[in-house]
Amino acid sequence: MNQTVQLAMATSQARDRLLAAAVDQAMRDGIADLSLRELAAAIGTSHRMLLYHFGSREGLLVAVAHAVEEAQRAGLPGWVGSADGARLAWQHFSHPKLWPQERLFFELYAHALLGRPGTEGFLEANVEPAISATAGALVRTGLDESTARAEARLAMAVIRGLLLDLLATGDLAGTTAAFEQYVQHTEAFRQSQEEDLRGAYLQARRRCCARMKVAPGSMRVAATAIRAGGPFSADLPRSCAFSG
Repeated sequence: MNQTVQLAMATSQARDRLLAAAVDQAMRDGIADLSLRELAAAIGTSHRMLLYHFGSREGLLVAVAHAVEEAQRAGLPGWVGSADGARLAWQHFSHPKLWPQERLFFELYAHALLGRPGTEGFLEANVEPAISATAGALVRTGLDESTARAEARLAMAVIRGLLLDLLATGDLAGTTAAFEQYVQHTEAFRQSQEEDLRGAYLQARRRCCARMKVAPGSMRVAATAIRAGGPFSADLPRSCAFSG
């Protein structure tokens, strides 16, 4: 029993060491263009060991892509939900030092779409989790869940689409300008939502005041709640109704 546990631990540690070496190689020089034998030579092992631990070249590349993706997500906490945060994220992901691993990501995406062995679960791990995480952050800024998921999917499509454009053309200035346009459109949409919400609140407030025959100026306006999209009715007398 103890020997079995020790063997499993040793196998896991060996796999982790090989994965760390492959990640280092991917970050430094890229690995998407290497055969399994070339990759093994680059990290100081044999292709047989890589096959033993990862099953195939694609299996190794998927493991590397997952490890890199997790590290990138951990390095950019809290960027969702603000224009400046989005710009910071684009500046990070569009940097030339990340182009090799992004080429790897899109190569694996294509392999997964074709159902290549070793890429099972790659699409599931790189679509829905990203959408859910971004949507959750957007909900916390005041968006409803349906709108937040749509915005999250759009953001993912824009960023990945522009990164693919960047890798194909090398046009960093052009793709950055396009991303800035997207950020400005998004900000304009959010501002229009806030204005619509404020307008609906003020209209309901005027109706309420008319029913109670009091001056609108005599009632307290919760400006901070308006900005946050909070429950405006808390600032109206209990007798006020928002129905027409």
